[in-house]
Amino acid sequence: MKTPVFRARLAALPFALSGTFAAAFPALAQTPAPLQVAALGENVVTATRSPTRTDDLVSEVVVVQRSQIEASTARTLPELLARTAGLQVSANGATGKTSSVFMRGTESRHTILLIDGVRFGSATAGTPSWDNIPLEMIERIEVLKGPASALYGSEGVGGVVQIFTRQGKPGFHPYASATVGSERWRQWTGGFTGGQGGWTWALGLQQLRERGLSSTNPKVQFGNFNPDLDPFTQDALNASVALQISPGWRADASLLYSDGVSHFDDGPGVDARSAVRVATLQAGIQGRLTPGWQTGLRFAQGTDTSNVITAVMPGAFKTQQDQWTWQNDIDTPLGLLLAGLEHREQKISGSTAYTVTQRTIEGVFAGLNGSQGDHSWQLNARHDRNSQFGGKSTGFAGYGYRISPAWRVNVSHGTSFVAPSFNQLYFPGFGNAALQPETAKNTDLGLTWAAGGHEVKLVRFDNRIRSYMTNTTLPINIPRSRIDGWTLGYEGKLGAWSLRAGLDTLDPRNEANGRQLPRRAKEQLSLGADRRSGAWRYGASLLHVGTRFDDAANTRRLDAYTTLDLYTDWQVARDWSLQAKVNNLTGRTYETSYGYNQPGRAVYFTVRWQPK
Repeated sequence: MKTPVFRARLAALPFALSGTFAAAFPALAQTPAPLQVAALGENVVTATRSPTRTDDLVSEVVVVQRSQIEASTARTLPELLARTAGLQVSANGATGKTSSVFMRGTESRHTILLIDGVRFGSATAGTPSWDNIPLEMIERIEVLKGPASALYGSEGVGGVVQIFTRQGKPGFHPYASATVGSERWRQWTGGFTGGQGGWTWALGLQQLRERGLSSTNPKVQFGNFNPDLDPFTQDALNASVALQISPGWRADASLLYSDGVSHFDDGPGVDARSAVRVATLQAGIQGRLTPGWQTGLRFAQGTDTSNVITAVMPGAFKTQQDQWTWQNDIDTPLGLLLAGLEHREQKISGSTAYTVTQRTIEGVFAGLNGSQGDHSWQLNARHDRNSQFGGKSTGFAGYGYRISPAWRVNVSHGTSFVAPSFNQLYFPGFGNAALQPETAKNTDLGLTWAAGGHEVKLVRFDNRIRSYMTNTTLPINIPRSRIDGWTLGYEGKLGAWSLRAGLDTLDPRNEANGRQLPRRAKEQLSLGADRRSGAWRYGASLLHVGTRFDDAANTRRLDAYTTLDLYTDWQVARDWSLQAKVNNLTGRTYETSYGYNQPGRAVYFTVRWQPK
């Protein structure tokens, strides 16, 4: 239990942090924090479903740009997300292995993953699929933290991660890169973006080969240990095209395809492997019916396929999600009015005999967001009708007020829900068809100070989940769980240094027995900075994750760990750069899942060609 003294000290940290961070941690520098709070005045779309200035938002949004991805030491999307306050990551091994992302201490199934607006993940597992999405295909990422069901429907308890792939722009812009590194890492990428007249287009290719390491160690459960190497291979493609039909109308389409093979341990002498495939497709048209009314119609399809080729228990699983969305944005004196309809179908297939293999979700949503002077507001309401569970209504209300040029406060409250997955309901011998959806209520209170090139943000969140789904012998609903805590972030510049810090303190617990929810630490700290000097850029990042438990009973302990990464980047010529990275400099041995190994010290070298 947090004492009043502890709370008072925590509340005082924003003021102390901006003045002492650079002096206390000059050596713990990083790339422009791979993930950072969106710049004031920057437009984002995920928080409201329409372009909105970040300084008018009532929710917390984090943005990463293409340049930050290239400068980061992350090799995978989960590694990139692990460096932002409010997100924790676990993985069953290294590259390409099953990963989970916990946003503000919620479950992995409590986060929605969108790729160019396409909902993506496994309807059988009920979680996003993070493991086979290539970083080189990503142009931008927006992370919305907090309840999002009133915007996007089921699963929006913790928030939303939206990925935007590379898009075309006028002219012709080729690019290429090649990377080699530890564990025989070999990766090359190439492509171009372009545009002429009313057309824009983009095409990119990537190939990755890694020898890998043994995913497991002798502690792993169910006798799955096998000390062989577990490689990962990946071939990926992204493409997009858009046409400006007239000054007010635009049509576009995009595709992301990634085909991988991931080896994993399935017992002594068993070299198991799974073919994993990601495919997302979207196409739509949008334009203005009147000067103050924009409408858009969009079709999206996401498929997630896993085919276990060689294992003790082979199997195949495929999820296909088809979605039609009609959205309208209407200017009013009170702000932008949002109104729309969604139709989504989830279909599963494979080698497992599920008693139910598809369901439909019909959604209707509305909202209003705007600002006037020092005030900003957002209201959202949504009703979803699931063919299995009937109707669920959710809502969101938020308000922001600028107290002074440097200080801003915001408060919000939202409701959300999660429908059970097909595995939880129908997996033979392990499903419970009587399982009911979870419902949640979340309240946020945020305080931001920004002045003189420094920004400090303190957020208090409290998420209460009823009918929480957990596993005993079979999945069951327990009365409730609660996840509350604080996030403190700092960004700023001191001379030539760009500085960053993030601290999370949270209490993710099952309120029925007080036990800590699995694989989530009560504290996480990230520190970093980077510096540019002439043709050189260099820095480092530090991540500390506290003690966790791997199981709901809190019997399998995961020790705290700290890692330090370094990088340097040299602009050799106008269009050429060389980069070197050292991950986990101290060679720290640690686990994010019990019995599963994470990489030790690793070194990578990249040559990049990007004509200016």
